Parts: sequence; structure tokens; C-alpha cells
Amino acid sequence: MIIGSCIFKIIIYESNSLKDKRHVVKSIIGKIQTRFNVSIAELDLNDSWQTSLIGFACVTNNTSHANKIVSNVLKFIDGDSRVEIINYNIEIL
Repeated sequence: MIIGSCIFKIIIYESNSLKDKRHVVKSIIGKIQTRFNVSIAELDLNDSWQTSLIGFACVTNNTSHANKIVSNVLKFIDGDSRVEIINYNIEIL
């Protein structure tokens, strides 16, 4: 069993309040769950209205498949013009 996980920090440009932030974060999380079938959640920075720390994980039987899923999710987030990834940490176990 191979576990691919990633924690990333994003800046939300259109956010002027916590309500705006929650709207964008929930939208991104929902789209990723539906499209990539990974477990994902907001992990930290809940009170910050322009930044968020999000983590996701996938389970597979192949290391290259785990790498592909993680990179595809990051590419999908990078394509969203509402946010920018500041940094990320990938782990394959």
C-alpha cells in the first residue's frame, strides 16, 4: 500500500473576509474531491482571511500513480486564478 500526501499553503486573492475565504476554499475542496477522489481538508489558518493550509492524501498500490495523482491535484489548484500556491510538501509513504 502506497500513501501519497501533500500539504500546501495558498493565498486567496479575492478574499476580503472569512466568508469569502470559506467560499473559495470549500469550492476548491469540493472540486478536488469530486475530480480526483482524494481525502482533503483545511488543516490550519482558519482565522486568516487570505491564507489557508490544506492537506490531501490518496492510497494506491503504485508509487508512480501516487506521484501522478498528487501532481495532478497541484496542477489543478495552480490553474485556479483565485488562488496561488505559496509552498507545498509532498510525501510518498
